[in-house]
Amino acid sequence: MKRLRYFTTLLLVPLNIYAQDMFAGKWESEAELGVVVTRGNTDTKNTNAKATVINDREDWKHTGKLEALNNSDSGTTTAERYFASGKTAHKIDDLSYEFGLLTYEDDRFSGYDYRSSVSIGYGRTVIKTNERKLDLEFGAGVRQSKITDTGDTESENFLRGAGLFNWILSDHATFGEELTVEAGEDSTITKSITSLKSQVAGNLATKITYTVKNSSDVPATAKETDMELAVNLVYSFN
Repeated sequence: MKRLRYFTTLLLVPLNIYAQDMFAGKWESEAELGVVVTRGNTDTKNTNAKATVINDREDWKHTGKLEALNNSDSGTTTAERYFASGKTAHKIDDLSYEFGLLTYEDDRFSGYDYRSSVSIGYGRTVIKTNERKLDLEFGAGVRQSKITDTGDTESENFLRGAGLFNWILSDHATFGEELTVEAGEDSTITKSITSLKSQVAGNLATKITYTVKNSSDVPATAKETDMELAVNLVYSFN
């Protein structure tokens, strides 16, 4: 219950931002869903769902994300993860911005009850053409982690660097890469998200995403590296 209240509170932060002049600026949203179910010799179920909402205004850009992953094998849960983030960027000029970022992750098999962070920083667009865009971000923040086995809560400061690359390959295909490094006092978390989105018809598309996440220091019951390959259907709202 305490974890649920914390998760709800975190989500309300970006929602409160969006509630101010709710219909101002340009709105974009995207919903992804992938489900694989097998029956017979094997009894498995894989569900992967994601949602992104972006509100782009003259001087501000707000981004909210939700993700959920659940895998089961013969009725036994083998993976269960929930992630939420809210990001607000203030545009300094056409190429530069300052931002604040909140994240929350609840991964049942990570060895942590939850991991949350708050960070601020500076970003700059270093490549901007009709087909390609690359943003680089630098900042610092605080991360809080609750260890599942002991119930202890750890807090640490970290430095954050990120690269966000988007490449429009054609009228129907887009490649994306997001690399984030958070170097903390006790552990460093590196996350790479590689994606390929292909338009099917209208607002419907397919998206292949390959995610690799590495934590340099984890509880003894967990592995340092997680890899995830997802194939989802995507519906865009503009």
